[in-house]
Amino acid sequence: MKTMSTEANAIPAHRYTAKLAGDIEAKWQRLWDETNAFAADNPAGDLAGDLAKRDKYFILDMFPYPSGKGLHVGHPLGYIATDVVARYQRAQGKNVLYTMGYDAFGLPAEQYALQTGQHPRITTHENVDNMSRQLARIGLSHDRRRSFSTTDPDYFRWTQWIFLQIFNSWYDPEATRRDGSGKGAARPIDTLVQRYASGQRKTPDGRAWDSLSATEQAELIDAERLAYVAYAPVNWAPGLGTVLADEEVTAEGRSERGNFPVFKTKLRQWMMRITKYADRLDVDLSTIDWPDKVRTMQHNWIGKSTGATVNFQVEAGQGQVPAQTLRVFTTRPDTLFGATFMVISPEHPLVGAVEGTAGDSGASGSVGSSGVHEGLLVPAAWPEGTRLEWTGGHRTPAEAVAAYRAQAAAKTETERSADTDFTEKTGVFTGIFATNPVNGVKIPVFMADYVLMGYGTGAIMAVPAHDERDHAFAKKFNLDIIQTISGPEGHDVQAQPWTGDGVIENSANSEVSLNGLGKTEAIRKITDWLGEAGLGERTVTYRLRDWLFSRQRYWGEPFPVVYGEDGRVHALPEEMLPVELPEVSDFRPRTFDPDDATSKPESPLGRATDWMKVELDLGEGKQTYTRDSNTMPNWAGSCWYELRYTDPHNATEFASGENEKYWMGPRPAQGNTSGGTDLYVGGVEHAVLHLLYARFWHKVLFDLGYVSSSEPFHKLFNQGMIEAYAYTDSRGQYVPAEEVSGDEEAGFTWHGQPVNREYGKMGKSLKNIVTPDQMCADYGADTFRVYEMSMGPLDMSRPWDTRAVVGSQRFLQRLWRNIVDEETGAVTVTDDAPDKECARLLARTIHDVTVEYDNMRVNTAIAKMIVLNNHLTGLKSVPRAAAEALVLMVAPVAPHIAEELWQLLGHEGGITRVPFPVVTDQSLLAADEVTCVVQVAGKVRAKLSVDPGISAADLEAAVLADPAVVRLLDGREPKRVIVRAPKLVSLVL
Repeated sequence: MKTMSTEANAIPAHRYTAKLAGDIEAKWQRLWDETNAFAADNPAGDLAGDLAKRDKYFILDMFPYPSGKGLHVGHPLGYIATDVVARYQRAQGKNVLYTMGYDAFGLPAEQYALQTGQHPRITTHENVDNMSRQLARIGLSHDRRRSFSTTDPDYFRWTQWIFLQIFNSWYDPEATRRDGSGKGAARPIDTLVQRYASGQRKTPDGRAWDSLSATEQAELIDAERLAYVAYAPVNWAPGLGTVLADEEVTAEGRSERGNFPVFKTKLRQWMMRITKYADRLDVDLSTIDWPDKVRTMQHNWIGKSTGATVNFQVEAGQGQVPAQTLRVFTTRPDTLFGATFMVISPEHPLVGAVEGTAGDSGASGSVGSSGVHEGLLVPAAWPEGTRLEWTGGHRTPAEAVAAYRAQAAAKTETERSADTDFTEKTGVFTGIFATNPVNGVKIPVFMADYVLMGYGTGAIMAVPAHDERDHAFAKKFNLDIIQTISGPEGHDVQAQPWTGDGVIENSANSEVSLNGLGKTEAIRKITDWLGEAGLGERTVTYRLRDWLFSRQRYWGEPFPVVYGEDGRVHALPEEMLPVELPEVSDFRPRTFDPDDATSKPESPLGRATDWMKVELDLGEGKQTYTRDSNTMPNWAGSCWYELRYTDPHNATEFASGENEKYWMGPRPAQGNTSGGTDLYVGGVEHAVLHLLYARFWHKVLFDLGYVSSSEPFHKLFNQGMIEAYAYTDSRGQYVPAEEVSGDEEAGFTWHGQPVNREYGKMGKSLKNIVTPDQMCADYGADTFRVYEMSMGPLDMSRPWDTRAVVGSQRFLQRLWRNIVDEETGAVTVTDDAPDKECARLLARTIHDVTVEYDNMRVNTAIAKMIVLNNHLTGLKSVPRAAAEALVLMVAPVAPHIAEELWQLLGHEGGITRVPFPVVTDQSLLAADEVTCVVQVAGKVRAKLSVDPGISAADLEAAVLADPAVVRLLDGREPKRVIVRAPKLVSLVL
């Protein structure tokens, strides 16, 4: 038996291996950098160039955090997809803006720095460098001239500048928008001052503007700024040492970052009046090309509701203040006659200030100048009509309210509003009665923690006959239940509420009757009556709350403001920007017990006393001012980064108008009336965080004339996730996934021990991490890219399987062999024209791959290229025309091997801007023949090969003449012939 020699076993010198792939990739990545191959030109400025004469294409990845853990193979999925699109669009002749920056301020970066014990500036720079290296190794075609981090002073100077534009603006409901879409837009704050000064707008007490003190004038103006300071309920996460926006709190009432419990407290904070834009943010969703899922998520978060605000009169408990109006919003004013009690939140001002808030100068109107709360105190004793079960066993209403407030403060907002078990709802009578405006009945006002001050008016009217929660509460506290909507015969609302529709009943007074009406008509009629009687009005409300914009952390953008000795806010002039963070020896937040709801946030910047106090002349002579010890949230820098990409080195503007309009302006001819980036790719998890905030900032800048587009992102695409298997031993401990062997039938083992398999995310703790560095070393970047793109549709999650990567490697190896002799390295293609079969397959592949790339179906594009590649493998010689077209089609997915093959085929200058192949002979796309199915009595009885352009008459004649059909008919005439040319003929006998 002969054995093969060592030489025969040697890998051919020019075989496409991981080693050769790595050499090729290093070569072309170096050449790309040297030639600035992926530069996108601007119309003006330092990046101006001839490419700006072409049509533009602006593609954007969601701003990544520079993670200290580095990338695993799941992270680049979206980045590779956008690179494919960018390279394809360049081949289509477009001027493509494609770059990458880093969202490096905020909680993620600071938390990592705290874990490592290093300053966040050091860890952030290290993480950015590492991530940039990993992305470059994959071969992403970024224009590196445009890259930056949010921590760069040249960048956050403009973040601070934009904050000041928002601070120096107000929302004018009568202003006509620039795009003519309606009324209501941001205007410079000076226009509001001018209206007061001219008398066009009256002051609340009627005094002339000039007669007000500077403090009084400032209070009036500050109350309408789009960025303002307020003493308001906030989400306090002691485990993070900071407060959070509503959008950063999970449905379980925990912090999105770190999964710590979140509590409600009150704090003086910066807020952004995003609620003024609620309707526009909702309506304008129809102008952008976003997935329906994300549109729905934003629509639901904005939460537009149409109904009525109803005024309930409340008498003074102790006679110390006059009777007051308790306002309630309801979407079902038609059920008012069935309202038998009311419920207010524990924080509601009707029963006096929450302990510790009276007299706070930042209380945003909830505290009077005297420090006494402008609310109604509870009565000293339980009033007549109080039932024993209402009091909670307390001797006085004041005692009951104080005890219940303390109980509610210990719960998270989610715990308070959870609806899983209505019988667990708690509450206590406040000692106050309110008058139902439709029937004059005095109904008790309870306090319950499931009513939240941050939603609606912080008070509800309860209709227990037609609401499950109200019904459970009424049964628990022995409250009246009055039916106002007819239900099925025999249904007893005393035992079970009727929550369906029906005819209105028991709903009439001397002035209005709803009896006999349906829901829609009844709502209209009672709302009109309430308005005419001065007892309410038609109202539109939103679930959306103003954006909490302060964080008690060190690593963030400092606020570009200072406070005078009187507490007034003063915006710093533009020439004082950027305001940089001070160097501190201790940037850690104070350590809190995560479960301690009574702890209070304290910012690390408060320790930098030399930085906090500053002497400035802001036009009133040199004075001592105090800086804000809070910083902006990590969402600030990501609200506008796409704009800076358009003009990254501009020192006088955040972006010039000419450059911004070229890249972001509307393109009505392309169906884009709102403007924005052409494609934005990222995870669906940012649907109501970054995406909502960025739209808000962009609309303010649009109103003020700084940008040409009313929306920042025209088309949005959400990529799926790459998930992986993890394995646990008998102790439940994770074992290294790469060391596990076996299959589903035989089971899985690790070092001979049986292990259990589970499926989910990749993570170091799960010991199933696979890094792109590892894949590039083992297979090459192009193989890694092809595998990730061929795993399935981009918007679907998919399982990672390293063993399957070899299939992508074989595809590229066949492509290489079809063009290059593995022994000599010589190009083997011929100049012979492709035969008819090859020409037709090539034309069909070009057509189909173009369609797939246009629709971001990269996996099916690869599948079609594999078919063509396999066909070429079976030929004695590969025609140059087919080889070159295939290389051009492969280039967006596997750019390094494509560049090398293109050069070997004799072309100079690189493949980046070579036009994508097109089908010049359309006849090659026409099928030679198609199969026509013949059904007789509903069953397939014959098949014919026919011309695809055959007429219905000719097809019928051909079928009736077919020998198989003739034998089947046996001389009979069909009763009916149904022809669907060219693919179906059905005979009815």
